[in-house]
Amino acid sequence: MSTDTLPPTEAAAPAASVRGAAAGGKNTLRARRRRGALRTLAFMAPWLIGFGFFFVYPLVSTVYFSLMKYDGINPPEWRGAGNWEYVFTSFPQFWPALRNTLWLCVVMVSCRVVFGLGVGMLITKIKTGAGIFRTLFYLPFLAPPVAATLAFVFLLNPGTGPVNALLEGIGLPAPAWFTDPAWAKPALTLLAVWGIGDLMVIFMAALLDVPKEQYEAAELDGANARQRFRHITLPNISPIILFAVVTGIIGAMQYYTQPIVAAKVASGKMGGSGETFVPGYPDDSTLTLPQLVYSLGFSQFNYGAACVVALVLFALSMAFTALLMRRRGGLIGSGD
Repeated sequence: MSTDTLPPTEAAAPAASVRGAAAGGKNTLRARRRRGALRTLAFMAPWLIGFGFFFVYPLVSTVYFSLMKYDGINPPEWRGAGNWEYVFTSFPQFWPALRNTLWLCVVMVSCRVVFGLGVGMLITKIKTGAGIFRTLFYLPFLAPPVAATLAFVFLLNPGTGPVNALLEGIGLPAPAWFTDPAWAKPALTLLAVWGIGDLMVIFMAALLDVPKEQYEAAELDGANARQRFRHITLPNISPIILFAVVTGIIGAMQYYTQPIVAAKVASGKMGGSGETFVPGYPDDSTLTLPQLVYSLGFSQFNYGAACVVALVLFALSMAFTALLMRRRGGLIGSGD
């Protein structure tokens, strides 16, 4: 019997069962997707909780306190843009600290990357004794920052340091280093370059991973050493160079221990009992934004202004990172 001769209720039954089966299949698919989403959230929960507690909450709190008058004791009072106006217009140490931080980001990070890459290339070319040289170059990185800074201040002492004695012995001018505003930041750069062991190891691993077949093909084509470096080495290690630059800039944005220890030792004021120390000696040349955050927050108890400086640091770090990630091809070179 065909469905044309069935009663209306019996003819509609197969169609209804088909629609019911389709709806049941959709419900099953939705339930499966929902279970998959819940399973994914469960696996991501530790990261999401940590991200919320250790990044989102501190960032929101910093923005909130940057708009408040707060000393850590009394309840916060609304101040609006007053803290921002004070930092940018009425706080004389902000702009020197910002210039010094940017100088360190550009000059110090560039020197560390260039010297780290150069030392890594040198050691990979050494046939005998590479392990000894690798150890010698890596050891300074293991020195504690305070101890390394103290040693450098004494080595570069303008009156009794062996470095100036050597320079005078060969007829070169002897700078005042940490006691001269023009040489304080270059001295800190020398200290940073001295501890390039971390970058050396990273670059060595990247250089050893470059396919040797590409070098052999380039030599057969008549490429010289400079052309092989530009068209083979740089394109292959460009992600590592980008990593070194980004992490170096983030480290320069957090540069605190070495400049403040060098300033204290060079000025002769170690900040003992009853002795006040103003960071930045000499003439604010070693002052950085992290030092301002600490000074404003824990010495002057001006948490609102300290949060403003911290947000400036955060914005600069994000801007530098975004710029480098966007222009990484132009930064490294395409190798064409």
